[in-house]
Amino acid sequence: MKILLMGHPNVGKSVFFNRLTGANVTESNYPGTTVDYTKGWMKIEGEDVEIVDVPGTFSLDPKDRAEEVAVAMLHENRDAKVISVIDASKIERGIYLALEIIEEGYPLVIALNMRDVAEDKNIVIDADRLERILGIPVVSTVAIAGEGIKELVSRLKEAKPVNVEDIIANAANASTTESVADAGGAA
Repeated sequence: MKILLMGHPNVGKSVFFNRLTGANVTESNYPGTTVDYTKGWMKIEGEDVEIVDVPGTFSLDPKDRAEEVAVAMLHENRDAKVISVIDASKIERGIYLALEIIEEGYPLVIALNMRDVAEDKNIVIDADRLERILGIPVVSTVAIAGEGIKELVSRLKEAKPVNVEDIIANAANASTTESVADAGGAA
């Protein structure tokens, strides 16, 4: 199995990578570029799993060389599972990329990282509700402290491709009076 860590720059992908792989790491340049990426290995339920820390990207419509590499790495690994690492204090930015990856048909798990930063800004995200709407595992994490990492790994087996029409239907069925991210308190 191969897992791609994807997300915007500075959302904690490398912290996840280090927590998951430890010292078993190889840093490389993507062929034909000077763009670095890192890969390593871990075991999940006795199986060797390759973890790739993909360069940060804001969308699958690349604007620079690093984003081009990120999109190429995604497209070259059709059989991979993806962990979409999102800054929980800026969820609206990160969810866009996650939805693009879902549209491409990849099995996905969302890591709502930096939950502590979001809470400091009075942003509380109802991860369970977001999970019901998206139909994929959503795990709140604080990677730098190791919080949520074990749950994230245990939920990888639940990652599956999701039909975008199902997400739209789930969102339409959700209560319009509730908010997934509420800047004033718990949703």
